[in-house]
Amino acid sequence: MRGISLQKKHIPWIVIFLVLLLDQTSKIIVKTQMTIGQNISVLGDWFNIYFIENEGMAFGMQFSGEYGKLILSLFRIVAVVFIGWYIYKLILKDAPRGLIACISLIMAGALGNIIDSTFYGVIFSESHFSQTAQMFPPEGGYASFLHGKVVDMLYFPIIRGEFPQWFPFWGNQEFIFFRPVFNIADSAITIGVLILLVFQKQFFAFEKEAMKS
Repeated sequence: MRGISLQKKHIPWIVIFLVLLLDQTSKIIVKTQMTIGQNISVLGDWFNIYFIENEGMAFGMQFSGEYGKLILSLFRIVAVVFIGWYIYKLILKDAPRGLIACISLIMAGALGNIIDSTFYGVIFSESHFSQTAQMFPPEGGYASFLHGKVVDMLYFPIIRGEFPQWFPFWGNQEFIFFRPVFNIADSAITIGVLILLVFQKQFFAFEKEAMKS
């Protein structure tokens, strides 16, 4: 039992390290090599690298305003602390590896976007439509601590079309599926949540067993 617990203790570190490595590497490359709005086709019209920035919510959603941005950043930090505490408790309870990995994915995703909103404004110059950003610019970054923008780049406009004329509200307007632009951190959170929803009965069965014993 002790050997199993030691192995489970390593899962969060491995998951978080790999997600952050992929997330931050991709964001730094895009931020320093692409201009805002630049689009690179990867798989035809199905998958593009499309560089945009947002104020910090998942899938390009916005929570604007100086105080709104600060509140969002602080909320994220508190949430990550809570998730870290929850993972620690799961390891102590000898929870299933899958459950620990899913919660670790969610924590890693939150950390990935926290890094952007916390530090990117300090260490990068502003990204423009005609100029790439510079890392550690001599004149300083584009925003203060906790006020950076989150880098998004994964865009999957798999289906494009037009709503029929008779369709309420959106008649004759273009529709795109999937429209949101996101990043690897967002993907980690989404994957973690989806797996939790699908396997919740198996993952949380250990709590019922603990209550019986």
